[in-house]
Amino acid sequence: MKQKVLGVIPARGGSKGIPDKNIYPLGGKPLIAYTIEAGLKSELLTDMIVSTDSKKIKEVAIQFGAKVPFMRPVDLSTDRALAIPTIQHAVVAYEKIVGFRFDYIIMLQPTAPLRGPDDIDNSLQELIDKNASGIISVVNVGNYHPVKMKTIEGGYLCDLQNTGLENPPRQELPPVYIVNGAIYATKRNIFMEENTFKGKHCLPYVMQDDKSVNIDTVSDFVTAEYYLNK
Repeated sequence: MKQKVLGVIPARGGSKGIPDKNIYPLGGKPLIAYTIEAGLKSELLTDMIVSTDSKKIKEVAIQFGAKVPFMRPVDLSTDRALAIPTIQHAVVAYEKIVGFRFDYIIMLQPTAPLRGPDDIDNSLQELIDKNASGIISVVNVGNYHPVKMKTIEGGYLCDLQNTGLENPPRQELPPVYIVNGAIYATKRNIFMEENTFKGKHCLPYVMQDDKSVNIDTVSDFVTAEYYLNK
């Protein structure tokens, strides 16, 4: 029996760094359009919705083929609102509309525009096949390895981790990964009952640098545009 998977795109209207960031133009299209198009091309998503408090974002999302079946409440629309309760609200609200429960939930942030439908489907398939609690996308930190990181204490430079080696070659360090914001998928019951995307057995979905740009600043838009053109 095919699993029922709900994709949720959280797209808050307010943005202090870049006004209307989620619909800011990238490569001739609003930022959110890339995530909507990837979701619509996915073969494993049963349904996909946008959760927003902005009428402007709602209009753009609908223009590119997304569903916006309700508006996000005010208490989940501040810059301090957390992702988990925001997505939980969307799940409960949409399940009331469709009249059934989904088996899996995947959060697709519009700030990760270079994630493709293959990433959505490959990560979901691995999550389902391995019966894990969740799967989250990551990227290798490369030269930003924690062994190379420093703190400043009393005005002096100190190692974050004291390994006894000074400036070791990156090739000799164990690989370390950081969440890239593109994929957060989980079993519905774990997400709703345990308030976590990860659960106890979370898989990594490793992505390359050229698909892992997470938009937060204007320079991130420049980087994303470079990879799009490339």
